[in-house]
Amino acid sequence: MPAWRLRDFHEDDLDQAVLVWDQSRPPGEQLPVFPVSEVMAAARSGQPAVVAVAGEELVALAVAQAHGERAWVLLIALSARWRRRGIGSALLAELERRLREQGVRRICALLPEGGTGTQALLNSGYGGREGLVYFEKVSHGGAAEAGLLAELGGREQPPGLWEALAGMEREKEVVERRIVLPLAEQELADRYGVAPPKAVILFGPPGTGKTSFAKAVASRLDWPFVELFPSRLAADGEAGLAASLRDVFADLAELDAVVLFIDEVEEIAAVRSGLAVDPGHGVTNELLKLIPGFREHGDRLLVCATNSVRSLDPAFLRPGRFDYVIPIGPPDPVARAAIWARYAGRAAAGVDLDRLVAASGLFTPADIEFAARKGAQAAFEREVLHRQGRPAGTEDYLSAIADTRPTLTPQAITEFEEDIARFTRL
Repeated sequence: MPAWRLRDFHEDDLDQAVLVWDQSRPPGEQLPVFPVSEVMAAARSGQPAVVAVAGEELVALAVAQAHGERAWVLLIALSARWRRRGIGSALLAELERRLREQGVRRICALLPEGGTGTQALLNSGYGGREGLVYFEKVSHGGAAEAGLLAELGGREQPPGLWEALAGMEREKEVVERRIVLPLAEQELADRYGVAPPKAVILFGPPGTGKTSFAKAVASRLDWPFVELFPSRLAADGEAGLAASLRDVFADLAELDAVVLFIDEVEEIAAVRSGLAVDPGHGVTNELLKLIPGFREHGDRLLVCATNSVRSLDPAFLRPGRFDYVIPIGPPDPVARAAIWARYAGRAAAGVDLDRLVAASGLFTPADIEFAARKGAQAAFEREVLHRQGRPAGTEDYLSAIADTRPTLTPQAITEFEEDIARFTRL
């Protein structure tokens, strides 16, 4: 065999380095603590990285990362046929020299038990510490993914949104069983032959909480949330909108996980007329073609919401594209009481919730939030003027209800009930 020598890691070493890393792990060895993408990013950013070459062949590499006075050895990889030649120890010695020049005093390494590089560490005077357990919590999205998420207008949802959905217990139970649990317990679902959903439709009157449900699902799953606004995609007509849809879905494919939410989806998936000049024909076709590709990826969920499910194209609604079509209706009396209690806050203890529930029969959660805020504002203004120390009460909220136009009408309720019978798929 030719002699080997050490040199710096070069940018064009990347492909060979990944190959050596892959070949250096014996079958069945646990995955390394530091993934290869993180290691190569450190090497390319100027962290200490050394390779061993024999002729033009890269046969080993070692990469470290310094953090003040402590450094971590991220990777030691040796081609199988070049082991037991002192290369690993030489790589470590060179890393140590460079790290000492940076002021590092403590050098650490985390390897799978018996993993590649263990013997080199022992030969170089490193001591193992028994009785330690490695803990890890993985969050979706690194810096690059965060940048892409920001470009898409997406964000991580705060925890607790699911619990904050006051009332709406019927809807929460359905969404929990059909959507959340199969995605949160994917290994268990697979064992029982349950395919986690990839796309669902939420339908119901305006203001019933469809957007809140989508965000709460993202919060429960700890997945990023991206909302796509059809009206903002493009100003170039049908062709521009279709192209923008393709671009957005291509970007989404780069994310590890995502909940994609499209509100008022009827804007881009309405019933097609069948005429060649139909202005929405191409956009609807494009979305229909994009959904199967979206479904092929791992941790992702498409949630489409509509106030008018009957206006959606039948091809858009069919099984195979959407796993479930779920109604999100107006709150029943029990749910309205819970919503009033939430928005009335500390004043709720002195309020007759039964009267508020009875007076707000056609109110959506959004209507109740508005009326509660309006009642609280009236009490606040009264206190500013009279300083009586009297909090918002039942009469304040009843007055606010009387001054609030409900979103729902008896006709809207009737149509929603008809839609439930016709379109629901659970």
